[in-house]
Amino acid sequence: MLCELRVKNLALIETLELSFEQNSSGGLVVMTGETGAGKSIMLRAIHLLSGGRTSSDWIRSGEENCEVEALFEIRPEHTELLDKLDEGGFGREHSLVIKRILNVAGRSRFYVNGSFATAKTVSALTEELLNVASQHDHQQLLQASLHLDYLDTIGDHLEERAHLKGQYQKWQEKKASLEGLKVKEREKEQRQDFLRFQVAEIRDAGLMEGEDEELLAEKKRLKNAQALINLSQASYKLLSYDLMDGLTQLRQNVSQLAELDPGVVKLAEEISGFTFMAEDYVAELRAYKDSLETDPYRLDQVNERLNLLQQLKRKFGETIGQILEFAESGEVELKQLENMEKEIAALEAEVLSLEKTMCAMAAALSAKRRATAQKLEKAMEKELTSLAFDRPRFTVHWTDVEQTSGMMRATGWDRGEFYFSANLGESPKPLAKIASGGELSRLMLAMKCLLAKKDMVETVIFDEVDSGIGGEAAEAVSRKIQELATHHQVFCITHLPQIAARGHLHFQVAKGVQEGRTQTRVFRLSSDQRVAEIVRMLAGDSATEQTQAWAKDLLAKGVEVC
Repeated sequence: MLCELRVKNLALIETLELSFEQNSSGGLVVMTGETGAGKSIMLRAIHLLSGGRTSSDWIRSGEENCEVEALFEIRPEHTELLDKLDEGGFGREHSLVIKRILNVAGRSRFYVNGSFATAKTVSALTEELLNVASQHDHQQLLQASLHLDYLDTIGDHLEERAHLKGQYQKWQEKKASLEGLKVKEREKEQRQDFLRFQVAEIRDAGLMEGEDEELLAEKKRLKNAQALINLSQASYKLLSYDLMDGLTQLRQNVSQLAELDPGVVKLAEEISGFTFMAEDYVAELRAYKDSLETDPYRLDQVNERLNLLQQLKRKFGETIGQILEFAESGEVELKQLENMEKEIAALEAEVLSLEKTMCAMAAALSAKRRATAQKLEKAMEKELTSLAFDRPRFTVHWTDVEQTSGMMRATGWDRGEFYFSANLGESPKPLAKIASGGELSRLMLAMKCLLAKKDMVETVIFDEVDSGIGGEAAEAVSRKIQELATHHQVFCITHLPQIAARGHLHFQVAKGVQEGRTQTRVFRLSSDQRVAEIVRMLAGDSATEQTQAWAKDLLAKGVEVC
């Protein structure tokens, strides 16, 4: 249950601290006030706490940020929520504090029991804590595509529906893979011929890693063969004739020095080694010189090979390595194509198996939905009767759908839509075609009452669900909301005095000017103040003694019911 709410710098509110006394069964908290006073501030604060999208425009003018903080009490039997808190590292206490700070840059920070949290985490937690019913929900009730959601929630079919959706998605994926393979099968021969040609072109080339670099070096050498011959011959002549004779004489001289003076033995050895190394260089230079020749034919061969490599690179990859990888992947695909018939047969069997399981799941869910629909029809008619409808009829209309895989959706075969008739003798028709605003409000309230019995959410917030209601219907709606408040904590933002009179806590939202600025303030009303507020709601500025008596009578009845 929501125990405390603290708001700072939100819209026209500077600071606000509200405490909601609890009782074991729940209770009804009502909020009233003039139009435009800011009653929606409660919903805006809850929207912020729930991780909803917002805007820096919500921050009070001139302030850097706004804060919303709430304290909830969690029942011990609400183990699913306690488990979520424990798994998130927020403890397993039965008191839960959620806080959000929004700054002028549009950034938010979330806290759960003092620890940082994500918007997703906070949203998941508040879904277990709060249920908001607004006029927007009324519009949802007009959307036939959402009716199955209501039915599955009331019938506890959401888990089975999720399993069916998973099976449907697997079936769709495998079916798409099968279709892709069949397309390939139809193009198989053409694809095989093309791949064989490409792989053969690469393999026939006899490629080797790095050969393009070696060929480029050889091409450069062949193009400059005559220059290389001239330079190598001149170098050989210089080294072998002009220098070697002197180096031989040098080796002989240092050998004699070593014989005469042992102190130069090491130097003589190093010089001798140098002369022997020079002789080796002469031999290598001679071999290199003799290997050189001008070979135009070989140059043509190298150019031809380089042209072939360039063509292959344009087709298959920027490097020889990538070309070889292309050939390998082509060979793998050829093997797959050869085994495609077996693969298609195996995938067809898998698709058929998934389809049979999916259809069985859909058939079982459909049968349960129809059983739930019968119960829902009776339960809604009972609820609607208590909401001042005379012999209402509420039915779930099923569109005939052929139960084949081709007509399957992620939700199954069922196409259900709520039909309604408020008048005896009139056949039920789609809600969107016949329900008035007041009727829709009561339909939504009846549905919310049934939904509230199915979930663990303790706090239900109604935002002006009394729109378009008056007279006997208003009294019936107030009784229904009070009935719901016997087992839930209910907040009701209302314009109806009949509802306001039944609250065990009554807050008034008022807008005024303080220190030159407009502010919205929320007051808890005393008994006398409640009388004055009910009078205002009944007659505005035209109150009489009878209006005062009527207000007191409404409050007295509300106390009796409480």
